[in-house]
Amino acid sequence: MYEFHGWFGIAESPEEADTGGLAAGIAELRARIAVIDWATGEVALNVHNGECFVLANGVMNRRRDEAAELDGLLHHIARRFPGSWGLLYERSADMKDPPGQGAFRVRVMTRGEIQIRLDPFLSPVRPVIED
Repeated sequence: MYEFHGWFGIAESPEEADTGGLAAGIAELRARIAVIDWATGEVALNVHNGECFVLANGVMNRRRDEAAELDGLLHHIARRFPGSWGLLYERSADMKDPPGQGAFRVRVMTRGEIQIRLDPFLSPVRPVIED
């Protein structure tokens, strides 16, 4: 199983104002998201009080193309919108990189960089959320 849940605030810069290309970048991001078609997951670009957020959620039988598409989307956001921030929680029985089976890892996006961190809240899955 491959499970993921995340959100990302979209910003061109860490400053409060955009640098002039936000509208074009959002249009490009909408087009990229529009072609994503996952049977048991979704990704959406929503606007709340003038701020854009990408939401991604899914549960697949195993890591397949969806994992690669999600990875590509996150790296696109980080490159195109270096002021973006957010979190992606994910777990997979076949994930070899930290933390391996039985735990979530967290991809943390800040200032155009993505770091992998271990989850202190829901891991280890047994006994924290499963018997």
